[in-house]
Amino acid sequence: MDFGLVLQTDPPAWSVVERMRRAEELGFSHGWTFDSCVLWQEPFVIHSQVLSATERLRVGTMVTNPVTRDWTVTASAFATLNDMFGPRTVCGIGRGDSAVRVTGGHPTTLANLEHAMQVIKDLAEGREVQLNGTAVRLPWVRDGQLPVWMGAYGPKALELVGRQADGFILQLADPYLTRWMVDHVRQAARDAGRDPESITVCVAAPAYVGDDLAHAREQCRWFGGMVGNHVADLVARYGDSAEAVPSALTDYIKGRQGYDYSHHGRAGNRSTDFVPDEIVDRFCLLGPPEQHVAKLHELREAGVDQFAIYAMHDAIDATVDAYGERIVPALR
Repeated sequence: MDFGLVLQTDPPAWSVVERMRRAEELGFSHGWTFDSCVLWQEPFVIHSQVLSATERLRVGTMVTNPVTRDWTVTASAFATLNDMFGPRTVCGIGRGDSAVRVTGGHPTTLANLEHAMQVIKDLAEGREVQLNGTAVRLPWVRDGQLPVWMGAYGPKALELVGRQADGFILQLADPYLTRWMVDHVRQAARDAGRDPESITVCVAAPAYVGDDLAHAREQCRWFGGMVGNHVADLVARYGDSAEAVPSALTDYIKGRQGYDYSHHGRAGNRSTDFVPDEIVDRFCLLGPPEQHVAKLHELREAGVDQFAIYAMHDAIDATVDAYGERIVPALR
């Protein structure tokens, strides 16, 4: 199993660079950042410094979207980084959440996301695309490589992952839900004539190493609220039928009263009081190292290739160090 570190690009940006450098030393293979240009600093500027400060670490967005950036700009940014540092980037992408909602927008459609993923990948890898009836190509790209990993939860989004994406980003660490969603992705890949094993599966969720479970829960409860934004969209689309989406994912948002994006992804988010302890325990990895190892084994058996730590709490460095010293070696 590979390991990634997910950080928000809070200032000072050099702290993000240093933590990514340290993560590579500890055996992490990927460094990820949020992409929400109002709430945090510009990720691609910071990615260039992370790539410069590391030798093997792959760097990507978790996740960008097709709304706030022109698709040609996204493709050019990734292709430029790859030209400078080798093929070490991954385009994580989704319909859009905080980046679009914080400015009054809405997530894009799956049809638009599908088109955007193809255009970004083709341009970044040097192929010509048609945009608004015009042939477009990045003439300076040579032997480009850009894996595109898509974030998804619902049936139609999972089908799109299986049909088109190079990787699947699942933002929760519940083994039952992970298996359910991975199975859907793999079946969609088979239906599309693709090798289901060719799709990389990345589970991203908070991890907090320590014996004080109550404190760890409070530091990670924000994650249930973040996931709840996507779940609320699913319930609005599909209802609360367990046939479309498992009730193990949807039941907990019944007490949800809206969401304040000014506290997005942060411990102490007041918009996440509705999230019960059970959800925090299921969606996150908490407790001493041996409990993390046990759950990661379950996730690996469910088809997970990478676990990416959302490190947004009061023990970022201690948790990353504990993973590097105790947990990453146990899963290698």
